Amino acid sequence: MQYDRAFIKPNEIPPGSNHFGHLVETYASETNKVADIWAHVPDEQLDYRIHPKSSSVRQILIHQILSERRFFGEFLGFNEPSVELLLPSGEAPRVQAYIDRFVDLARARLEPIAAADEHYWLSETPFFDVHRQRIWIFWRRVLHTAHHRTQVGMCLRQLEIHLPATYGPSADVSWTGADPTITLAAAKRGGTR
Repeated sequence: MQYDRAFIKPNEIPPGSNHFGHLVETYASETNKVADIWAHVPDEQLDYRIHPKSSSVRQILIHQILSERRFFGEFLGFNEPSVELLLPSGEAPRVQAYIDRFVDLARARLEPIAAADEHYWLSETPFFDVHRQRIWIFWRRVLHTAHHRTQVGMCLRQLEIHLPATYGPSADVSWTGADPTITLAAAKRGGTR
């Protein structure tokens, strides 16, 4: 699948040094997907919320940036910037300011992810009130990010704004050769019992 834009370009992704090398590619890819979803949010809709009890789009973007720093700094032990430097400045930053900050912070994590070895990823470390392997924490971060990306995507859908594809075709984006699994026939392909 080809995406319209790459915020982190392929030549910026360092190769991993071991069989955990796919983590750096995954992190860059997920960052690009999030940034693409955010890029479709109009500035005037940053304070939109899907329900009165829901976070606004702006609150979701802020949480994503802050919580990602916490995961990488506190739980994975990366050298992260000071919290005061994380968010774009101003009372009501524009969407592009959040995207730029999010991508810049992610870009700085690529080398440490690529350089980490098997011992690092399989070592246990505190995660809130339990201990988990760092590889488990990394994948929890990816899932956490996908959750928040989907929240913003649902806001776009409610606002009737174009929703880009992430892992495959969407209701708004398809291409020749796209093969979504929405039928029993498609689900049957592959292994049988």
